[in-house]
Amino acid sequence: MKRVIVLFLVLLLMGCTQKVPHEERWGIYSFDLATEKTELIYSSSKEISGLSVFGDNFIFSQKTAIDNESEELFSVTMNGTVKQLTNNEFWDLYPIWSSDGSKIAFLTWRNNTLDIYVMNQDGSNIKELYASEFHDSDIHWSGNKIVFTRNSQIWMMDDDGTSAHSITYPPNAGEWGNANLPFGDYDPRLSPDGSKIVFERLVNDISPHGNYDIYIINSDGSGEKALTSTGYSQGLASWSHSGDKIVYLVAAIGTTGKYDLYMMNSDGTNNQDITPDYFPDSFLCHSPVFSEDDSKIYFVGEWWDD
Repeated sequence: MKRVIVLFLVLLLMGCTQKVPHEERWGIYSFDLATEKTELIYSSSKEISGLSVFGDNFIFSQKTAIDNESEELFSVTMNGTVKQLTNNEFWDLYPIWSSDGSKIAFLTWRNNTLDIYVMNQDGSNIKELYASEFHDSDIHWSGNKIVFTRNSQIWMMDDDGTSAHSITYPPNAGEWGNANLPFGDYDPRLSPDGSKIVFERLVNDISPHGNYDIYIINSDGSGEKALTSTGYSQGLASWSHSGDKIVYLVAAIGTTGKYDLYMMNSDGTNNQDITPDYFPDSFLCHSPVFSEDDSKIYFVGEWWDD
């Protein structure tokens, strides 16, 4: 009995003494699901957005100009080695690894709309992959398929840019209400085996941040199902590599800001906030993804009080 009490006190003390490492306003962090330990991998004073990981290599987009008119793609290894992959006057953002790590797809605003481009993993051989007459966004690559958002719907195509077709048909897609985006579906992510797609749907506009639920659908467009029914401002769901877990972000509940990490089973059960108590209110989480062995969550952290 005494050993149990001592162990409990040790674990309690460990939890009380843990802190989030803090250098610059923005950072890429690692969160261990078992120990709840948080480690800082990369830190920057400039805004970081989007995050994709292959092995121990991360890719992301980052503001590079004071006036925020330039955004470029970068890579960083687990030991903090940074490389700039693009350098131009355009917006390059939302990078995603191919399944074998040899290529990177990303969004760029080089013409009149956001289009999908692709390049080698070192930033060479940049070329257009897909361009519609609309903004193409929210890309994800798994196997030989790429999913993306177009016209507030989920679309899918082959990874050579051909055979693009819509997967979802949400009610009132593209219609503006009182939220910051039109009604519709956003941020699709293919499951590791490519059989399913998880995404968020704007279901209400009571909150100016938008009221979303997490949905899942088979890649052939069948079996659409809501995994949540809370209507939180939530999304950016990401699969575990085993395919049985989903991690996502809850940015707000009603008008109350959260930016917490949530995780659930891939069927929507066991849905819970996994953000540890020692995360301060001024520390906001973005863009969560699983580590290769599913033991950790990598995410972009922002210190709001900086």
